[in-house]
Amino acid sequence: MRVEREKSSFHRLSIINSQLSTQTTLGVVNYGSGNLRSVCKALDAVGAHTRLIDAPDQLAEIDAVVVPGVGAFGDCARNLRATGLWEPLREWIAADRPYLGICLGYQLLFEGSEETPGVPGLGVLPGFVRRFPDGPLKVPHMGWNTLTLRTPADALFRGLPADPSVYFVHSYHPVPADESLITATCDYGAGFAASVARGALSAVQFHPEKSQANGLAILRNFVAALPSSPISNLPSSNAPLSSH
Repeated sequence: MRVEREKSSFHRLSIINSQLSTQTTLGVVNYGSGNLRSVCKALDAVGAHTRLIDAPDQLAEIDAVVVPGVGAFGDCARNLRATGLWEPLREWIAADRPYLGICLGYQLLFEGSEETPGVPGLGVLPGFVRRFPDGPLKVPHMGWNTLTLRTPADALFRGLPADPSVYFVHSYHPVPADESLITATCDYGAGFAASVARGALSAVQFHPEKSQANGLAILRNFVAALPSSPISNLPSSNAPLSSH
């Protein structure tokens, strides 16, 4: 049933995409993450044109940055430095240009992680990444879970149900020092920050590209909120589509 809903969501969003006369270009940072293809496919389905970014000069050709990520915090930080993108990404965020972080692309925004002590994060948000404690629940936290929206009016969650289900795969989670940044929480034995926002920056611990209709709606909302986006005035993915 989930598979059929996912196919239907991609089909409906592809129809919306076909109505676009221009496209917003999102740069998906390529630093050895294993889920680039699925992220690009989902973004393309919601009306964005994606290109892989692996050099600083390519940032001048895009409207927004997307940093996905699976793997270890330290490896991802080292790979980002090796591409030469570390400081340009810090400058991009400091200039309040659109940024979407997914999973490790969320964790890397903070000062560091228990996963790799001594390896600094981008440090653009105050706080630290902590591991789920050992206990009755298995670590990693893997599978579907429900968000509690702290700021339902946040552009990323526009049109979503009050308690959307999304897909997680992680053992670590950020603990923001500034709780006002938190836009959604989730419970896995204890509550944790599932998403944050500040200015043009949005970041989520879950995987929108694996979260079917809700995930596609979140990605579409991110694209629609961009100043250069042509899809902001098109019907939402949950609205009825014209048959002609």
